[in-house]
Amino acid sequence: MVTQRTHALQKSMSSTITLLSQVVEYRDPYTAGHQRRVGNCSAQIAQSMGLSTEIVESVRIMGYIHDIGKIVVPSEILSKPGRLSQPEFLLLQSHSQAGFEMLSDAHLPPIIAEAIYQHHERIDGSGYPRKLKGDQISLQAHILMVADVVEAMTSHRPYRPSLGLDIALAEIEDHAGILYDVEVSKACLNLFRNGNYAFDDRQYEIVMPL
Repeated sequence: MVTQRTHALQKSMSSTITLLSQVVEYRDPYTAGHQRRVGNCSAQIAQSMGLSTEIVESVRIMGYIHDIGKIVVPSEILSKPGRLSQPEFLLLQSHSQAGFEMLSDAHLPPIIAEAIYQHHERIDGSGYPRKLKGDQISLQAHILMVADVVEAMTSHRPYRPSLGLDIALAEIEDHAGILYDVEVSKACLNLFRNGNYAFDDRQYEIVMPL
């Protein structure tokens, strides 16, 4: 009976995560697949670091919904082909906090909402929205931010073409220990350069840490 209830809860929460992920894609078609690619890459980075199954699966989930807060951003800003004005950029930046607030009310492990809140922070305090530094940022967020940066730089956006994998990896390598966690950066670089990893936008079965 307990096993059946656990399975039913897992299935329900998995469906919720999938729905949340799809909502963002309908809202922002230019980044369709972005969240899945970030989630799957985050999981691979965590796995290559020898982290627990719980962390591996939690960062996959975080990746799948890390941009959920973008539903509060006007679509004309999300798809704008040119440079954003300062007010528009500030509105876009609000998606991290919006995602945190939405997910804090959901029946999900608290670290999921918190890491999504942190995924645009940087270890030197230059990120947003709270200017967190170093150990103030969770390990899960460190992983998520690196995967997010590499995926975003290698993808086409309304305002620019893909910058290519080499440039994206150079960004991580050049700023390891400055913007990005050193160990996470090493794991990411090794994954792509020596592990021949390629971004994967498949939706994997979600194993929710309970």
